[in-house]
Order: sequence, then C-alpha cells, then structure tokens
Amino acid sequence: MKTTLSPMFAALALTVAAALPVQAQVTGDAAAGAGKVAMCIGCHGIVGYKSSFPEVYRVPRISGQNAKYIEVVLDSYKKGDRKHPSMRGIATSMTEQDIADVAAYYAAQGKVEGAAALPAPREPSAQVGQLLQKGACVSCHGANFSESIDPSYPKIAGQHPDYLYVALKAYRDNTNATWGRGNPIMAGMAKQFSNAELKAMAQYIGNLPGELKTIPQSKFR
Repeated sequence: MKTTLSPMFAALALTVAAALPVQAQVTGDAAAGAGKVAMCIGCHGIVGYKSSFPEVYRVPRISGQNAKYIEVVLDSYKKGDRKHPSMRGIATSMTEQDIADVAAYYAAQGKVEGAAALPAPREPSAQVGQLLQKGACVSCHGANFSESIDPSYPKIAGQHPDYLYVALKAYRDNTNATWGRGNPIMAGMAKQFSNAELKAMAQYIGNLPGELKTIPQSKFR
C-alpha cells in the first residue's frame, strides 16, 4: 500500500529539518597533526617500508597527497568501506579533528616552496594507452595523474607501482572481508581488467614524475 504524507505533516517535517543544527566543518591544523602521527610513522615514515598483507608491497607515499583525499581514506577505513584490519583499527581510534589534522600535516609536509613544475608525463605504450583510455583514468586523476579534478581524488603519479597494483585489485575485489575497498566507481573500472593489465597501468603511472614522497620522521632518521 502506498503511503503519502499530508501537506501539514510534510510542512512540519521541513520546519523541523530546517531547525536542526548544521554540523560544523572541521578544519585541519598541520601543526596539531604533527603531534598525532605516532601511529603513522612506523610505516609511512620509513622509505621503502613494505607491508606483507594481503601481499608484499611498499606502503603508499602520503606526504604531498591531497588533504581531502587523506580525510576520505581515513573516514572510509573508519566506516569499514575499506577493510584493511590495521588501517581500520587506527582510523577508528581517531576523531574527525584528528583525521583533519593528520591529513593537513601530510599534505603540507610534501610541499616545497619554489619547486619547479612537474615535467609533462612520458607517453605510454600503445597497449597501456588503450588500457588507460578504457579505464578513463585521466577523467578523475588529471592528464598528468598529479592534478586530480577534485581534492577528494588522489594524486597517483609517482606512487609505488606495487602499491597501486594492490590497491586496484582491492577495488576490484571490493567484497573481500579483509582487503576489499567499497568504492563503486573504482570497482567498476578495475573489474574490466586482468591482473596483468592492472599491473601494466600501475607500472606506467607509478613511474611518472609526481609530488608524492616518503619523508623520514625524526625517530627514524
């Protein structure tokens, strides 16, 4: 049976909704974030550090990454959309302010005043070019893969190829209980490709010039 709201009830509902407080926007503080990265530096503060789950790969470079994207990622782990157990455990211990501060810290940490503009990316092989076109990768990540069209999307040029490969497989295997990633857009893209094709794209993108880096923390220098 179809239920409809009376005009009076509908008007009341709109009035109540309008009266509800709007949640304040959390602003990240990079200086505060410097004191909140103790759980991050054991992996992301060591050059070449490798994870062994779900397979061996270098953990991502996050210094210089878009702050908004780091916030989205941590929130996804916190909600369970991303399933990696270690990252989810860390994210669930963080408040919204913690997440914003840590994201601001890593975004600022990768900035270099007066740095030269990135060189144009080298052309991919014909095979890889076709794969990138099929996946419509530049439509979100930008023509040089380092200037995403929205700050909630990541810079991926120069990211570790083995990490990119594992990440793409996690999007494709999005229902896996321990490493899947619940992003319908990326899942739809990744499911078009074989492992070999995903690896070929990851190798090309990961070897492009980019702004991402791993900056050793003072504890590990």
